[in-house]
Amino acid sequence: MTDTVSAPPSLHIEGGLARITLQRPQHRNRLQNEDLAALMAAFERIEADHSVRVVVLSAVVLPERPVFSAGYNVEDFDAAAPSVDFEQVVQALERLRPVTLCALNGSVYGGATDLVLACDIALGAEGIVVRMPAAALGLHYYPSGLVRYVSRLGVSAAKRLFLTAQPVDDAALLRMGYVQELLPAALLQERVAQLAQQVAGLAPLALTTLKHSLNELARGEFDLGRLQARAQATRESEDFAEGRRAMAERRSPVWKGR
Repeated sequence: MTDTVSAPPSLHIEGGLARITLQRPQHRNRLQNEDLAALMAAFERIEADHSVRVVVLSAVVLPERPVFSAGYNVEDFDAAAPSVDFEQVVQALERLRPVTLCALNGSVYGGATDLVLACDIALGAEGIVVRMPAAALGLHYYPSGLVRYVSRLGVSAAKRLFLTAQPVDDAALLRMGYVQELLPAALLQERVAQLAQQVAGLAPLALTTLKHSLNELARGEFDLGRLQARAQATRESEDFAEGRRAMAERRSPVWKGR
């Protein structure tokens, strides 16, 4: 793929791994309305394909001053209402059944900062920055995004990003938990692939239920009975039985359906 491509996000599914790639590098991967529709369609395909265990979100970036995404294309604010709005797309990403990894190979601005937070784990390339310019643009951010910022980063970090509209460097992003690992850009994709393989090898039912429960806890939407029911379902599952057998026999587990 050349760095002159400009197209909606692509989806590639193989071997239990789904890769979604933003591919408008010449436009700093700004998300247009057609891109939002393409992302939602990709999420629907992933949800329907139960072979998918892990999703990797990445971007085609330019070699100099790489930008993962500059957020929503502000010119589209004056266009007709999109078939899918930005908040719906980010909410759908957070609620995907598989574990989501973000390969953050460039800087991130605006609404795209929330796409990263909606992923379960984010690994970043050294040298990236993040900026949330809502106050500079005169915008109050949408509610679910504010909840995600505060629940993921804490209110102090969220205030730093929203109330100053200043860029935050890679070291600060690691400290506040925006990314969980920082790596040289040349090593990022290899590390993401390694982590994706590790996650894909874990028990499917436990992964799915733990992900949903942790997200509900973060949003303050959890129900104790629902969490207990999920715990009971895993204790009674074939996955748990296979995990115990594999541990006793000192072998790798073979999960049902794999």
